[in-house]
Amino acid sequence: MPTHRLKEGSVVDTQTGASSLIPPGRYEVVRLMPPTVAGNNQYRIKSLKDGHERLVLESDLLMGPP
Repeated sequence: MPTHRLKEGSVVDTQTGASSLIPPGRYEVVRLMPPTVAGNNQYRIKSLKDGHERLVLESDLLMGPP
């Protein structure tokens, strides 16, 4: 099982063009979610702009070095 690269409270941006369902902007990681069946890490994130929460894959997020 892959290790999550982010921690709760991390602030991240979404990948450009990652998904039309994820508006661009800054988000805070509010919860680490179990990986998908394929082994992709998931996060519950909250928009710093409008407060909406979303479930995203780690690959949909921009982050600094581990």
